[in-house]
Amino acid sequence: MNFHDTQFLSKLAADAIVVIHFAFVLFVLLGQLLIMVGAIAGWKWIRNLKFRLIHLASILFVVAESLLGIICPLTTLEKWLREQAGETSYQGDFIASWVHDMLFFEAEPWVFTVCYSLFGLLVLITFIFAPPHRKAIPEPAAEV
Repeated sequence: MNFHDTQFLSKLAADAIVVIHFAFVLFVLLGQLLIMVGAIAGWKWIRNLKFRLIHLASILFVVAESLLGIICPLTTLEKWLREQAGETSYQGDFIASWVHDMLFFEAEPWVFTVCYSLFGLLVLITFIFAPPHRKAIPEPAAEV
């Protein structure tokens, strides 16, 4: 494998990390939206304990990173891969960069920390108002 192949593979891997990172963000945001809509609509699947714990852990991880001033490992890995590919990378963290690129919104890092924390609080509040169930609730038997 020559140098150009390595650069290509690094670029490909960096692009894959962006897709994974974006999917993670969508899971957290859309997951919460679906949980709230599902609580109102009576959807049973939104009370799945495994789904809800994974969702909660996801946002709590982001909040902890932000409060501790740690850059997301996906961001760090993507930046490193871009450097290996000879590309320039963005400054700051993934979401801040993504928001900037998509919405042309710039803010200090503490603003994102507050947003992450408030969103995490919303997820916790949802646990109270639409709590997950430990076991699947059986569907009522159909009348014959």
